[in-house]
Amino acid sequence: MEGIFAIWIRDLTRFFRDRARLIGSFSMPILFLLIFGGGMGGTMENLIGSSMPDAGEDFQYLQFVFPGIVSMTLLMTSIFSSLSIIEDKNFGYMKEILVSPISRVSIAIGKVLSASTIATFQGIMLFLLIPFLGIEYSLTSLLLVIPFMFLLACALSSFGLLIASFLRSTQGFQLIIQILVMPMIFLSGALFPINNMPPWMDVIVKLNPVTYGVDVMKKIMIDVESLSPMIREAMGLNLQLFGTTLTVAMEIAFIFIFTVVLILLATLSFRRANA
Repeated sequence: MEGIFAIWIRDLTRFFRDRARLIGSFSMPILFLLIFGGGMGGTMENLIGSSMPDAGEDFQYLQFVFPGIVSMTLLMTSIFSSLSIIEDKNFGYMKEILVSPISRVSIAIGKVLSASTIATFQGIMLFLLIPFLGIEYSLTSLLLVIPFMFLLACALSSFGLLIASFLRSTQGFQLIIQILVMPMIFLSGALFPINNMPPWMDVIVKLNPVTYGVDVMKKIMIDVESLSPMIREAMGLNLQLFGTTLTVAMEIAFIFIFTVVLILLATLSFRRANA
């Protein structure tokens, strides 16, 4: 436990001392909020309002997309934090801790926890923008979503660690991650509804773990039950798998199992990898 805690504290200290990384990490979410929230918000609201005059008059697209952008922040931060594994290998730090009494499993778990903590912190910081965006979420929903944010961040950081354990080049890691991250974001329902997709694309959507994370985030933060069935259907809030509409409990259970499996695979891969 001491080794896990030491690695966790080290990575957190590095993050908070790196002001450029701390400030720059918010640029992408804010950019997406401006583009999709401000640019597409009016178009989506007019579209919903014209097709559903009675149900869509109180619809706010920004309220729909904000949980998705928080999920996107968790995804990008969690996975890219695993880049520190490769950097530690290249600078020799990894060799130093590998000859210490700390086990490789403890190193891997410490890396996952630190990346998840950083990602969750950045997601929470986005909550500070809510009053300035003209949208409302209950304090209860924001508090309830934080533990799930950490769970989702653990799954995604384990995924990043699993990839990083096989690579020695930061350029190679960034290239592979960029190829994976963008489809995971755009095919998750984070920025636009994912219903009525072509069959082949719908398969990818259902295989994407971020899809279920985004759906849980929206169902917890947005009062989905207060929305009309037409709005829920139009915005893809009735996610189905094999003809069954998924509940929050079912999706959280899936993310938990997915997290456990990925952590086991990541620690096993890291344990066998050469530093």
